[in-house]
Amino acid sequence: MTPHIEAKKGEIAKTVLMPGDPLRAKYIAETYLENYTLVNSVRGMYAYTGNYKNKKITVMASGMGMPSIGIYSYELYKFYDVENIIRLGSAGSYSKDLNIYDVLLVNKCYSESSYAKTQNNDLNELQEGSKELNNIINITAKKLNRKLYFGNIHSSDVFYKENNNYEYLREKYGCLAVEMESFALFHNAKILNKKAACLLTISDSFITKEETTSLERQNSFNVMIEIALESSLSM
Repeated sequence: MTPHIEAKKGEIAKTVLMPGDPLRAKYIAETYLENYTLVNSVRGMYAYTGNYKNKKITVMASGMGMPSIGIYSYELYKFYDVENIIRLGSAGSYSKDLNIYDVLLVNKCYSESSYAKTQNNDLNELQEGSKELNNIINITAKKLNRKLYFGNIHSSDVFYKENNNYEYLREKYGCLAVEMESFALFHNAKILNKKAACLLTISDSFITKEETTSLERQNSFNVMIEIALESSLSM
């Protein structure tokens, strides 16, 4: 056990699906897993381990922001022998080509965050997802006949920005959307020689100003969830 996770060794699977919202983790377990067990509830950050088509899978919430996912992903990789983490999140679109409910597979994350620098003096402002996991996810989406966008994103430390420079980030770094966690997740995977991927469902758009409700974000991201679950069978 760690200061933040009460599960015992062996109670967490090698592959973890990681939504931000604890209620989304609960929804995934109740909807898709068989014989699942709640293995963590410290700070309300639910983790469930069960079977998906006879494959042992853990679904655990990460909370919001890089400090939160940084703690949980590090402990999962370092102390629970987790090999693969797939983040399942929501994102705001920076592109006219990405609409509400489109699913984006992340290539690289750009961030102004000091997370990597503080963690181990890594000065790279771009952190990359696992090519191996991304390849599995891409192949799986094609088998499921699900459209999957692919590209770079912006991982931000700030939700409410006074001056949003998304056009600059789109042009300089190719950022198609913004979220708040993947930069830390990808960095932790890199330094610990593990694998991480990120699937995002577009929940709002900076271009069209469309938004989804909190309930829709909690319960209506099934395409993304099903792609991740089916992909986990090959991990």
